[in-house]
Amino acid sequence: MALLKKIRAATLIETLTASVLIIIVFMIASLSFNNIFNNHVKRDHGTIQNRIKELEYLIHHQKIKIPYTEDFAGWDIQVISQKNAALITYNKEGKGLTKVVYTK
Repeated sequence: MALLKKIRAATLIETLTASVLIIIVFMIASLSFNNIFNNHVKRDHGTIQNRIKELEYLIHHQKIKIPYTEDFAGWDIQVISQKNAALITYNKEGKGLTKVVYTK
């Protein structure tokens, strides 16, 4: 008859304290996951890299006229010609990158 023994009930303060601790742990976990996913989205450069590769192809096969400028998903893209190469410069919010594409 061990199951019929009375179990000492927790007080209201103990229950509230445990609930608050659980809520705080889940809140910290939620904020951490939010921060991780938000940073991942901000640093995702997959779309701009695909567009740069497409521009490289078009430059190599002479399908676009140089000089060329474009605004792609918030990125400012500029293509200029130098001797036997084309410089692709793309920047967003002060972060600028340059790529050299050699033409025929």
